[in-house]
Amino acid sequence: MRVRTSDGARFSRRALLRHGTVPLLALSLLSFALSGLGQAIPAASAAASTGCGTSSPGTAILSLKINGLNRTVIVHVPTGYANTKKLSLVLNLHGSASTAAKQDIFSDMDQTANEDDFIVANPQGLIPDGTGFDWNVPGVALYGGRPVPKGAANDVIFLTSLVGVLEHQYCINPLAVYATGFSGGARMASQLACDDATIFAAVASVSGLRHPKPCPAKRAVPVIAFHGSDDLVDPFAGNGQAYWTYSVKTAAQDWATQDSCAKTPKVTKSTGVVESVYSSCAKGAAVELYEVMGEGHEWPGGPTMPSAIADALGPQSSAVSANSLMWSFFVAHQL
Repeated sequence: MRVRTSDGARFSRRALLRHGTVPLLALSLLSFALSGLGQAIPAASAAASTGCGTSSPGTAILSLKINGLNRTVIVHVPTGYANTKKLSLVLNLHGSASTAAKQDIFSDMDQTANEDDFIVANPQGLIPDGTGFDWNVPGVALYGGRPVPKGAANDVIFLTSLVGVLEHQYCINPLAVYATGFSGGARMASQLACDDATIFAAVASVSGLRHPKPCPAKRAVPVIAFHGSDDLVDPFAGNGQAYWTYSVKTAAQDWATQDSCAKTPKVTKSTGVVESVYSSCAKGAAVELYEVMGEGHEWPGGPTMPSAIADALGPQSSAVSANSLMWSFFVAHQL
């Protein structure tokens, strides 16, 4: 789905960054532009377990009680699904001050799922932030340096538990479960690679790759990342928010070290992108980084956003399709 609105007020990215309101304002504008999405998706009960043989194509909003808390997850089963084959599952995590519904459209992952035949689940955080929510990334402050509220849900446990719940309700291949995310969701996906490497076969980070420390993963985790060279929210070179001190290149190098890859990546430059691939990793893993030249805090190859969103988050680029590349990466790596 491509989202377009009439040209609205334009905002200074520098001014917004100075006040620490880029994700909140931009995604609030996105929420307004996409208003009505929730009503367009039929609600579904989480009580009944379906699984192989009874899953139907389409999109549904699930209200799940996991670890005693009510959680929202939007699940999309690809069109044409015959419900007899176990499919891959991709968790698609929204950014800070965003929602599952916004991420569903921002990434256009449903269309990729339809084309490549996998199930996509868009879970939602619980920490309120403007018109959206944040993830509780362990030991990491929220955007703007705000502390995580006392008693906040453990989202690592939630997302791990969610996979088990979905495996009972949908026809899912447990060896092909993946996580991706944008910004705060990308940092959360990075955390899952460390804490749940026996569940997530590989992860993809869009505008938010980190290498958490400690990182207790006992297997080499395949990691692919995409990041704009002109990202002013989470700068490619680091030196940003409290959670964003080191560069994206350093994060990729740290993953390569953890995965026992070759020390030096193969670097390929093409129109609009610099690709760095670490090969010869342990157990067939890989670490790949795509620096998208001139792009801001965006989803490479994603749907065209309203002008106010692009103004706040920075320029978009179609030099690469994050969805296509990450799916090819996922297909190449199973547990």
